[in-house]
Amino acid sequence: MKKEYLILVDFLFKDLQLSPNGVAGVVLTSNGVQNMTELETFLPKDGSNMKDGTAAKYKVTVAPASGGDPEAFLNNSDGKKEWDPFKERKIEHPTTDCDTLTHLLKASLGTGILAMPVAFKNSGMALGIIFTLLVALVCTHCAYVLVKCAHVLYKRTRVTAMSFADIGEVAFANGPPWGRKFSKLARISILGGLFAAYFGTCSVYTVIIAQNFQQVIEHHTGSPLNIRVYISAFLIPLILLSWVPNLKYLAPVSMVANVFMGVGLGITFYYLVWDLGSPWDMPQVAPLMNWPQFFSITIFAMEAIGVVMPLENNMKTPQHFVGICGVLNKGMGGVTMIYIFLGFLGYLKYGDATLGSVTLNLPTEDYAAQAVKILVALAVFCTYGLQYYVCLEIVWDGVKDRFKNNAKLYEYIVRTILTTTAVLLAVAVPTIGPFLALIGALCFAFLGLIIPVFIEFIVYWDVGFGPGNWVVWKNIVILIFGFLALIFGSYTSILDIIKEYSGQVPDLPIPPFVEEPVVQMLGNATMLNSTASL
Repeated sequence: MKKEYLILVDFLFKDLQLSPNGVAGVVLTSNGVQNMTELETFLPKDGSNMKDGTAAKYKVTVAPASGGDPEAFLNNSDGKKEWDPFKERKIEHPTTDCDTLTHLLKASLGTGILAMPVAFKNSGMALGIIFTLLVALVCTHCAYVLVKCAHVLYKRTRVTAMSFADIGEVAFANGPPWGRKFSKLARISILGGLFAAYFGTCSVYTVIIAQNFQQVIEHHTGSPLNIRVYISAFLIPLILLSWVPNLKYLAPVSMVANVFMGVGLGITFYYLVWDLGSPWDMPQVAPLMNWPQFFSITIFAMEAIGVVMPLENNMKTPQHFVGICGVLNKGMGGVTMIYIFLGFLGYLKYGDATLGSVTLNLPTEDYAAQAVKILVALAVFCTYGLQYYVCLEIVWDGVKDRFKNNAKLYEYIVRTILTTTAVLLAVAVPTIGPFLALIGALCFAFLGLIIPVFIEFIVYWDVGFGPGNWVVWKNIVILIFGFLALIFGSYTSILDIIKEYSGQVPDLPIPPFVEEPVVQMLGNATMLNSTASL
């Protein structure tokens, strides 16, 4: 027996001739649309649809005759089928949930984790655990908010994927009237911040790689070479890595990077677990004025907002990115535990002697400690492609319309130019780290904590902010947190710049929390701190 479905009428191609009791309708069968017939009364009987004895005009909308789901077509109150952006998304090489989790782990487990022991030194043992959980919660929540707002905007605009900048622009353009004039400004600000932060990261990565290899090689050969030689030596390998065409093929590289970093951290943990004292003998709560230093390190170590949307946009099942057991929560949950363990054990092991990078506390004459440096360098090298992908997406999206002929060739030319420029910048200014730490402090606090909150305000402006406007109060707290992170992170970076080029801490009105700067060493440690955001 054929099923028949009543399709509600919105607008009519021609005048409906109503029966005496005001009935009209359409019957949809599995074979398509049949003639108009009397079914159930769904037009008003009070004459409100009539004007001068003529029926109002309506347009009949029906579900597809073949391959459609008529019952799904009637799945909401107004009879319109809810458009599913995830079913409509077409990706040539989609990433699986596992691929995406691998990328997320690599983006969040960067060299910044090596600074966690000194972060605990500035918070105390007990507060270090609590504060790390707090920072992880805020950073993860802001990334979650960004993705959820993107999913809302997909359905509103019938677009299947958006970049971070697209979300900012579309949110303001489709938001309240007073905010629409800021749509272009939102896009430009996000693109500028992302490019500055991640291009600078790529440049600093080349310095980190070169310095780690330099230290090990010169320890064995005793023949010093200028750091610029080591940086230049990695130009060709980095160009080849930048040619990996998409995140699907980059997933194995990120997996290798995770292995290198995991082994390096494993060796580090081996050193940390021997001859440990009692945690109760350590300061549980550090002085209040030292706390901002902890947040400055931890926020920029965990923050990976720039890779969130590229990862979501390339997923086979993007709806799995968020949710209680989504990729985001799984990844950040694991990352948080590793950060806590390393910070806790590192500070417990070395106490007040803890340096800005825990690898500097390892015995330099041990082969295992030297292996850590090589493994960290290799992990950073493999991570370069993921950080570089953010820059490439920004630049290529801006110029690809000019190169419709031979687009693939020009794309690889752009990839090569970007990588070469990043390496040349590192060669020209090997001490660029403190400057880029300042950019990171500004950009990552702005992009990772402040912008997602504003986007949520705009997206839900007409919908409402929940009982008691709890979303508003929640976002105000995050905004305060974000602005404090921006201010203190920038202040510390400025002090590092002055110290780098003057050789001493400047005679400025320095608050107590920076009397002992995080960067307690030259060279590699400065680079490590400058990329704590990775």
